[in-house]
Amino acid sequence: MLATTASALDLSVHYLRQDISPPPTLSNLDPVPEDLGLAGAQLGLEDNTTTGRFLGHKYELTITEVAEEGDLLSAARAALAETPYLLVDAPAEALLAIADMPEAAEALIFNVATGDVALRDGECRGNLLHTLPSDAMRTDALAQLLVKKRWTDLVMISGTYPVDTAYAEALRNSLTKFGLDLEAEKTWAFDADMRRNAAQEVPLFTQEFGDYDALLIADEVNDFGRYILYNTWEPRPVAGSEGLSPRTWSPVVEQWGAAQLQSRFTEAAERGMAPVDYAAWAAMRSLGEAVVRTSATDLPTLRGYILGDTFELAGFKGRPLTFRQWNGQLRQPIPIVHPRALVAQAPLDGFLHQRTELDTLGLDAPESACTAFN
Repeated sequence: MLATTASALDLSVHYLRQDISPPPTLSNLDPVPEDLGLAGAQLGLEDNTTTGRFLGHKYELTITEVAEEGDLLSAARAALAETPYLLVDAPAEALLAIADMPEAAEALIFNVATGDVALRDGECRGNLLHTLPSDAMRTDALAQLLVKKRWTDLVMISGTYPVDTAYAEALRNSLTKFGLDLEAEKTWAFDADMRRNAAQEVPLFTQEFGDYDALLIADEVNDFGRYILYNTWEPRPVAGSEGLSPRTWSPVVEQWGAAQLQSRFTEAAERGMAPVDYAAWAAMRSLGEAVVRTSATDLPTLRGYILGDTFELAGFKGRPLTFRQWNGQLRQPIPIVHPRALVAQAPLDGFLHQRTELDTLGLDAPESACTAFN
């Protein structure tokens, strides 16, 4: 229930990021912003502060960045000594190590940067929530569009990095879930300079696929996918990590008031809003919404409200966002875009669910092995 009288409340949040060097790729056209995620959290802080100013609420955000070879657990321990509320940008293994620390037993940690499905499944933790969609949510969104388009004859090229193989596995599972099959697969293992050779190499590489409806790309590090477009032996749609892509967020999302969020972010960060920025913003706003609605800042109250039936976050995606009570994942629509425009937004019409159509994306309760939220 919304508080009817203002009361002075302070909420401190800590953003913890481990700086992992990206793998080498064929092109440097996609540099990782130095403030990736941080800028989203800062915008969420500003939004919380704007509302809190009228209610006597104050919000504070502390940022700690740890080098790849640094002591992330020590940094987490120091952060938890100051606040139980953490936003963490770190690999899955590091996230689990933080969540399993004794100091984190009475904490609420938001995963803003990894889509690892296992974190929402058998490796879930009761103190770990996810504002970034899982890989499965994104690939389920694409599979729904493939069904709608009647693109059923599918082939795939996947990279060799762990994030590529994880995305490829999520694609396979999503195709099976929605009654589709892969007719053929190939692994991209070229080390040649495709900036010069793509027009010669890619047609030969894709020739043996024969005819098909769409080519799926699993290239989450933005290595080779750009060179596949318009160079395939058969002129067919490309989807997945490249071409027609399911994204957490994209600068081309402009409906449902999103243009206003986009413009505020661009003005503040001098760049477009990326998926990790959106996830960090959503985590900050989830905490701010909980404080406003409960007039409290203690962990049991905020956690209970965020995971409760009445929590809703206005996320500029056309419908309220809520958390799944069985694994801590933020439900949200998934835009399917190309670099210039929004093509569709999943869940698509016709994909029904007894609870909410948003639960057609990602692990549903019967599919998840998570028991930490029981």
